[in-house]
Amino acid sequence: MPITTCVFDAYGTLFDVTAAARAAAAEPGYEGFAGAWEKVAADWRTKQLQYTWLRAITDEHDDFWRVTQDALDWALEAAGQDGDPHLRERLLDLYWELEAFPEVPDMLARLKDGGMVTAILSNGSPPMLKGAVDSGGIGGLLDEVLSVESVGIYKPASAVYSLVRNRFGCERDEVLFVSSNGWDASAAAGFGFETAWVNRAGLPQERLPHAPAHTIDDLSGIPALAGL
Repeated sequence: MPITTCVFDAYGTLFDVTAAARAAAAEPGYEGFAGAWEKVAADWRTKQLQYTWLRAITDEHDDFWRVTQDALDWALEAAGQDGDPHLRERLLDLYWELEAFPEVPDMLARLKDGGMVTAILSNGSPPMLKGAVDSGGIGGLLDEVLSVESVGIYKPASAVYSLVRNRFGCERDEVLFVSSNGWDASAAAGFGFETAWVNRAGLPQERLPHAPAHTIDDLSGIPALAGL
């Protein structure tokens, strides 16, 4: 069936998760962070994802803001940057103002002009996602923002991907699901979605039972993949 619905992961896919640490490192007063921000950003993201998986496996769900804070605390301590509480608070504040990748607004506009349904499907809590969408200025280009909080478990649980079908009444093969996380794209492929992995870093494909149908460098080609 033709694609009718384009669904995007949020963090790392539409929004640059390194933006908070990069911005803090450039601000006056945080000069000591300038040499550590890349490690902190990478560890922050890695732990953020690991903690979602562990919480899902152990059935100890908490919202993504709690997970995000826990992951940052680990990353700051690992980098020897945990001595300044003002830095921690600044990084958390900036996480609510993440930048959208440059191609995102035009890409979403092309999808909407082509009659596609557009949505986010994210681990993020609703308030966090609203902050990112507002900061990125893309709210008018999305039909829905779906959060795992409505099912109380993180990706890659199938209940999360089912949110798309439940909301839009579409068949699985009508959905193009886009994620920068290889494991997320693989899980969505196993669920039955057409999938695109945004591999900005040039990483190897995950060794998982299912593979994404498409691997792309950025989001500019999504309208073509959707058949527009």
